[in-house]
Amino acid sequence: MHAVRAQAIGGPSEKATEAQHARGKLTARERIGLLLDQGSFREVEQLRRHRATGFGLEDKRPYTDGVITGWGTVEGRTVFVYAHDFRIFGGALGEAHATKIHKIMDMALSAGAPLVSLNDGAGARIQEGVSALAGYGGIFRRNTRASGVIPQISVMLGPCAGGAAYSPALTDFVFMVRETSQMFITGPDVVKAVTGEEITQNGLGGADVHAETSGVAHFAYDDEETCIAEVRYLLSMLPQNNREYPPRLPCADPRTRRSQALLDLVPADGNRPYDMHQVIEEILDDGDYLEIHERWARNIICALGRLDGQVAGIVANQPQALAGVLDIEASEKAARFVQMCDAFNIPVITLLDVPGFLPGIDQEHRGIIRHGAKLLYAYCNATVPRISLILRKAYGGAYIVMDSQSIGADLTYAWPTNEIAVMGAEGAANIIFRRQIAHSNDPEATRAHLIKQYKTELMHPYHAAEHGLIDDIIDPTHTRETLIAALTMLHTKHTDPTHRKHGNPPQ
Repeated sequence: MHAVRAQAIGGPSEKATEAQHARGKLTARERIGLLLDQGSFREVEQLRRHRATGFGLEDKRPYTDGVITGWGTVEGRTVFVYAHDFRIFGGALGEAHATKIHKIMDMALSAGAPLVSLNDGAGARIQEGVSALAGYGGIFRRNTRASGVIPQISVMLGPCAGGAAYSPALTDFVFMVRETSQMFITGPDVVKAVTGEEITQNGLGGADVHAETSGVAHFAYDDEETCIAEVRYLLSMLPQNNREYPPRLPCADPRTRRSQALLDLVPADGNRPYDMHQVIEEILDDGDYLEIHERWARNIICALGRLDGQVAGIVANQPQALAGVLDIEASEKAARFVQMCDAFNIPVITLLDVPGFLPGIDQEHRGIIRHGAKLLYAYCNATVPRISLILRKAYGGAYIVMDSQSIGADLTYAWPTNEIAVMGAEGAANIIFRRQIAHSNDPEATRAHLIKQYKTELMHPYHAAEHGLIDDIIDPTHTRETLIAALTMLHTKHTDPTHRKHGNPPQ
């Protein structure tokens, strides 16, 4: 027994291990060792072997069949994992390989614990034909069943091509490593044959491409060790399943801490940019947070952090990028994040400084209406505690969409610098008073006077509060204390779900 087990753990050969390391990659067991607490891994079906015949397969029947499955702990909490072993059949998926993955996915769902996949495989095992394809179908079905029930994290540590790429796309988070991981439906050779375009594997589906351009990857790192360490950090922010809350940690950062820096970080002039990251750092415990999709759709920030030890999701406009407007990509990014928070009982705090939706022919023709509606749908559908804070301007439909009181925010606060209106005063005055301005002896002076009048009557900081659309105007230095008090009160919020099979969200 010990000899057989040693053979299974050792893998095909030392030469194969050296080849894996030469590619700049760790072995599957080394990766699992980094992910899980030391000594906690319990393997499932270690001695399984395939039963396929033909094309020489009957002579190659290694233990594990190219995938290592089991469970362990991350900071003492149960986590299920499967890891492709590229040294065996290039990590390609066959019938036995798929069956092992199906089993561990079923176990994770039954136990109500997160599932992490460490992907490093060459796709379907061609020698096994349609059986391999059916194996992928079983994975996709289980990904979908587990969606919103347990956290699912895909860590891309090698190639992932063809239909195999759809499993990570169905999970909650995708991590990638630069240079060694790629994801694409059709590889560079097929692209060249069909379209004549020449491109490298990394240029087509590398980590930076998916982190910055396509939005497929939520995180991209330079090496596997850092990547897997960040997976552990993300898991510390998530609950075990949709019936639990994220773990709450002791907090040394005083809940009543006041930040004078917030008075200077946000300029009163609505046309001047600033870095919303600095605002978030001032509010959250010890300034610590994990940004999701940091390099994609930078005009909106989505992050997980803690307030008085309680995990919260932050959605915030970023005035440094496109002035913080909402466009197609920002709407999709924030909508998916809000849905994830709602699924896993994470309160959502929205920080608004939004001039509106991005105008333009390109945005309209690409469907900004339906994409923007995704964010609206996500907020309206969310039953977790929802708090919004208007730092500066909030104009037009973007104000409504970003968790206004009218779409169900539990509490809405604003700083004294807030401006809430259908549009900016200049644009509004040009529309409302265009005839007066046109017939004036001094159009510019008349325009300036009417703009000032519009601001005075409809855009002063207390207008929305007077109409009951803002719960309170707060001192910016009290922001952290105010948000923590609100979260504490809303912690026991309960909303009975609407009785329906499921909604039909905008596409």
